[in-house]
Amino acid sequence: MVYLYAMLRQRSILLFLLVVNILGTIYGFIWYGNQLKETSPIFWPFVPDSPMACLFFVFVLIAFLRKRNWGLIEALAIVTLMKYGIWAVVVNAIMIYVKGPIGLMGYMLMLSHFAMAVQGLLYAPFYRIKKWHFAVAAIWTLHNDAIDYLFWQMPRYGIMHLFVEEIGYFTFWLSIVTLCLTYYYCLRENRKQFSL
Repeated sequence: MVYLYAMLRQRSILLFLLVVNILGTIYGFIWYGNQLKETSPIFWPFVPDSPMACLFFVFVLIAFLRKRNWGLIEALAIVTLMKYGIWAVVVNAIMIYVKGPIGLMGYMLMLSHFAMAVQGLLYAPFYRIKKWHFAVAAIWTLHNDAIDYLFWQMPRYGIMHLFVEEIGYFTFWLSIVTLCLTYYYCLRENRKQFSL
């Protein structure tokens, strides 16, 4: 395990992940383009969930490359990467169960979102999150759920609209679970920590 964390802090790995996450962020904002055109500007920060998660991680990686920690951005990154990474995998799995194969793009989305969740968690020992950072990330995440499912700003994807109540309920509890995991990996006493 120590070897893995030594590898994760290598400059070449951080640069590779930075490029991948920048490209993923750009692609994600393009993917949400049509929905953003039809969305009131007040909701824009809360509509492109996965691209925002990747954007937070882009800033985390920039800080890591400078041997720095930006705790608030780290808190937003780990919570949203895990939440939306898992969310996309589960929603696509539901679509496969209900309507069958989802095509190459759907499977690519599942794989890339799973990788989002994994990278957020893998870097947890390097984060330096304080309780107020965690509180802001919790408010952001739960507020985002309210915007998505009370103001109907959730992603428009496949047959998701047929299961809005169920997905909204699942999303709320997924937020709670990711917040608990973030607390466990980033705030509890005696947690595993590595320096950059």
